[in-house]
Amino acid sequence: MRGINRSLRKDEVMMKVEKRLGVAYGSNLNIGQMAMRCKAAKVYGKGVLKGYRLLFKGQMENAYCTIEKKRGGKVPVVVWELEPEDEKALDFYEGYPRFYEKEDVKVALEDGTIITAMVYIMTDKILDRIHLNLPSRTYLEIVKEGYKAAGFDEVFIEDALAISEKAIKKYPPKFL
Repeated sequence: MRGINRSLRKDEVMMKVEKRLGVAYGSNLNIGQMAMRCKAAKVYGKGVLKGYRLLFKGQMENAYCTIEKKRGGKVPVVVWELEPEDEKALDFYEGYPRFYEKEDVKVALEDGTIITAMVYIMTDKILDRIHLNLPSRTYLEIVKEGYKAAGFDEVFIEDALAISEKAIKKYPPKFL
């Protein structure tokens, strides 16, 4: 019975790689988009990010989803289980760390479980380019498809668009 208590050789030791949970609230809700970017990613669950609201920020007709803290706010999310190569692909796609930063947040899953997961939040370091604005039609459709596939109410998108439209009316873009 020598094999039961034998020590493992170095080549027999398997390293456990921790998977990262990532929160999606914009175009990363879109399963087709995620399949192209993150080959190994799997849906972990759906839930709500409490204390935040959805916004569109960027340049005119080229704004992207982000979130910001808002008392009483909530944003529906899909949580992805990411392999290290998936996170690298998302870092590139999100323009991390220049355009989006990463934070760990608490997410309430549908079954009531609270988990900690990583989320991308648009940076405020390039204010000359990042303002409340409207997305392109193409980007908006990608986000809407993700919302539909997840079964989320599009009122969150409509609210974010209304916030951008109100800001544009109050502070119209200046063209040179």
